[in-house]
Amino acid sequence: MRDCCRKTSVVRCREVVGRVRGASPRVFGTSGSPVDPPSAAVSVGAAWAHAPYPVIVADRDGALVELNDAAQVLWTDAARGDRLDDTVPTWLADAHGRFADGTREGTGLASGAVADRFFEAHPTPADDGDVVWWLVDDTDRRLAEAALTGARQRTALLADVSSQLLSTLNVTRCMEATARMATDHLAEAALLVAPPQGRRHQLTYAYRGGPVTRVTAPVDVHAVPGLAEALQGFPPVPARWINPADLPGWVQPADFAGPVGSVIVTPLPGHGVPAGALILLRSSGEQAFSGDEELFARLFAARAGAALSAARLYTEQASITATLMRELLPPRLESVHGVEYAGAYRPARDNERIGGDFYDVHPGTDPGEETLVVLGDVAGKGLDAAVLTGKIRNTLHALLPLATDHERTLTLLNSALLSSHHTRFATLVLASVRRRGSKVELRLTSAGHLAPLIVRGDGSVEETATRGSLIGALPKVTSATANVTLRPGETCLLYTDGVTEARGGPLGDELFGDDRLKRVLAECAGMPAEAVVERIQMLAAQWVGSGSHDDVATVAISAPRAADLTVAGGQGRAGGTTYRRNG
Repeated sequence: MRDCCRKTSVVRCREVVGRVRGASPRVFGTSGSPVDPPSAAVSVGAAWAHAPYPVIVADRDGALVELNDAAQVLWTDAARGDRLDDTVPTWLADAHGRFADGTREGTGLASGAVADRFFEAHPTPADDGDVVWWLVDDTDRRLAEAALTGARQRTALLADVSSQLLSTLNVTRCMEATARMATDHLAEAALLVAPPQGRRHQLTYAYRGGPVTRVTAPVDVHAVPGLAEALQGFPPVPARWINPADLPGWVQPADFAGPVGSVIVTPLPGHGVPAGALILLRSSGEQAFSGDEELFARLFAARAGAALSAARLYTEQASITATLMRELLPPRLESVHGVEYAGAYRPARDNERIGGDFYDVHPGTDPGEETLVVLGDVAGKGLDAAVLTGKIRNTLHALLPLATDHERTLTLLNSALLSSHHTRFATLVLASVRRRGSKVELRLTSAGHLAPLIVRGDGSVEETATRGSLIGALPKVTSATANVTLRPGETCLLYTDGVTEARGGPLGDELFGDDRLKRVLAECAGMPAEAVVERIQMLAAQWVGSGSHDDVATVAISAPRAADLTVAGGQGRAGGTTYRRNG
């Protein structure tokens, strides 16, 4: 559009002026028919004075023939007869030489600077060999194009900054990337000041071409103008208000060369709370920060602050999750008071670590007291079910002094669940375990759960005679306790329905089932508890394959074989005896 307007103006000037030298131009009357002007010289002079652009005329020898008023403003000392080489810039004189010699490369268009402006020169040949040069001011267009190019580059840079910084949720790496990118695109050196940790600040230094370093030190942020305010999230102070000579030594990286000549202090805005502050440094040998660079630094800091804030939020949430997860994950089981315990848990979703199945072992204070084993299954899957398992486990832990009475313990647990806001129910089985010589005595009580299975030494599998009602569903709990004795090498298996209801097989729609589980257990006769659990989990996983499954939890309680045990030391944990297997 602009080029079209410029060309139209040039054409109109040519129509008005005609040939500057020689015959006078024809003047058109109001009717549109040409008329002869009363005075050609006056007509040419008037048209020449009103030409919208600077115009000069030069002969083929490079002598200045004529120039209008606009051109006279550009070259105040120019006069007719002067050599172009001595009057106009070199680029225009050279262009005239090429055009007048008949070379006329391309369109003959030339461009270059005149004082602080930029012009395009358009040549028009005259009949007698003279050349008329029309100079079109192109400064504003070039400035607009430069501004647009700069804006595009800054936008692309900000997009790249966001992409790189948001690609990591590690706070340290995000701080290092921010400092490094600041030195790559904004300044010679950068210092990122993190929010205070007590009386100390984490400082991340970077300088162009060098490594990024981090230190944590007590620094006086009030010694840097605007830094204390930036750390509180207030707008930055203008760079011109900061005297670089007054900066404390800790602001500069150790290998920063030369005194500081220009500095910017800008906040790193975060999500609700500031993410820190960024200090940008340039040496006295570099150009000082301009207003546009100062504005761009704030845009850069805004992107960096958002990324840092997201990384810190993720780190805090990950820490909280890890703390809570430790309480929700099933414990690692081992031998207690001469009895072997082993457990395994597999959540329904492979990308989760917790779910609705759980187990716990609460050792007695001495070998004469019973150890309470709990295995349960909460209705549902995922985090909601895991939260309820955590509540059940905590409640049972509080009821340990009453654990000798299974029915009372289940009744109190049922009341606690009914009075809570949870609408889920649970099934579980309690096992009180005590070692008597080479044998292990168990009291087993089921609350709506699958009855435990006993693997005898001869390979036979028995189902314990214990039954009971759900927990958290009915006002009253009913239960029946079964007493079982394990001889050396025999095992009691507690498991959830994730084992028997695992759907898979050749066609993918067959249940693992109770009978298959009992056959597998029969093959595990005489195996240690850990081997029994691993085999059950492995076969169930193979049965399901890549299909979906429920949570799977198993706990094995075994009476160690007397021939394989030696006393490792007198008193084991909690006053008991710790055993290890030979070989």
